[in-house]
Amino acid sequence: MNTSSASVFDLSPPEKLQLVEDLWDDLAATPAEIPVYDWQKKELARRKANLMNNPASGLSWDEVKQRVRSRYAG
Repeated sequence: MNTSSASVFDLSPPEKLQLVEDLWDDLAATPAEIPVYDWQKKELARRKANLMNNPASGLSWDEVKQRVRSRYAG
């Protein structure tokens, strides 16, 4: 039996990223099992109502990508 006390904190950064990806993929495989809390539903409803009342407040996907790329380009 292996008695070492290995931890996820001992993983290298690439190994940690892979672990996060694997966990995310596992969660995404069963979305119905992910809890959505009332406060999250209310926030989503608030945002949707805001967008319906003020459609110009939203951004297109291209605008979002451009903002993200310009913010993190280096």
